[in-house]
Amino acid sequence: MKLYKQIKKNIVDGVYPYNTKIPSKRTLASEAGVSVISVEHAYDLLRDEGYIRSVEKSGYFVDFRATDGFSSFPEEMQSVNTSFNSNSDRLVFPVSVLSKTMRNILTNRQDEILLKSPNAGLPEFREAISKYLARNKDIHIDPSAIVIGSGAEYLYNLIAGLIGSDRIFALEDPSYEKIRKVYKNANVKYELLALGNDGIESKALNKTKAQVLHISPFRSFPTGISASASKRYEYIRWADSSDRIIVEDDFESEFSVLGKPVETLFSMATKDNVIYLNTFSKTISPALRVGYMVLPEHLIDTFNKKLGFYSCTVPTFEQLVLTELINNGSFERHINRIRRQLRSRQTNHEQQ
Repeated sequence: MKLYKQIKKNIVDGVYPYNTKIPSKRTLASEAGVSVISVEHAYDLLRDEGYIRSVEKSGYFVDFRATDGFSSFPEEMQSVNTSFNSNSDRLVFPVSVLSKTMRNILTNRQDEILLKSPNAGLPEFREAISKYLARNKDIHIDPSAIVIGSGAEYLYNLIAGLIGSDRIFALEDPSYEKIRKVYKNANVKYELLALGNDGIESKALNKTKAQVLHISPFRSFPTGISASASKRYEYIRWADSSDRIIVEDDFESEFSVLGKPVETLFSMATKDNVIYLNTFSKTISPALRVGYMVLPEHLIDTFNKKLGFYSCTVPTFEQLVLTELINNGSFERHINRIRRQLRSRQTNHEQQ
């Protein structure tokens, strides 16, 4: 990870410009005093995230350009089928673990489960999420920045109420249909920006009059397109160039086959201008209508004054169950198990 972070920094800072060759695995291993396997793992991460590309018999070349969002991917749009049959592949959250945790809460917290939750969610649940994000997403925030809600659609409504009254939103085209429906129902004006092979087309992004960009950088639905490293930095620059906000809809990145969590725009942001969204629909079950958003610091007080009166829409019982699953490690063990299975599947597919 140290190698990965250092090489990534060198690429982003321009030490290794676009399309230049970086040191071979053996050369870097010798210079860093580590094994070739360690270098290979670092290069694999950089390649999978779009910072470098491998050329057969030639080595590794930088595939990141800080000045624009273009990279050397194929011109045609790449649609990726990221769905899987949870029942046949046995990737569902273990019912035995879930039921045991529920029984523990019913037995040990029975005096609390019928109490009304604070409007933004239980403090211990928000703290558990905060620690999880720090461990797994490089998102370091105070629990007070987290708002709990019953799924993504409910959180979209809150965002519309928070910043959507006099601002134009930009959405990926195509994108999750309910995003458009929620914003339309909330009388939010929006534009649709065409997706290219590695994210929103730069031409469309440069022309938009929107002040809010709602995107899913990892496996945008329904195309399955993930934004390249260059494109992610382009999104950040777009937001930094004016009083703009990014809404990062990160609904599936836990199941990345990378050896590390996908870097988030929230963690990359140089300014306080990204709202982060995620849910437990993919990681636990769609039957659990539980999601959360992380507000940029400058919007916390505004949210509390403007929308803080809304009651939390997630029952206390479910919040306590998820808190224990996160705190006792069950949640992350499940995610790691799925990642191993998906990596194994990808390896078998590549070998066929």
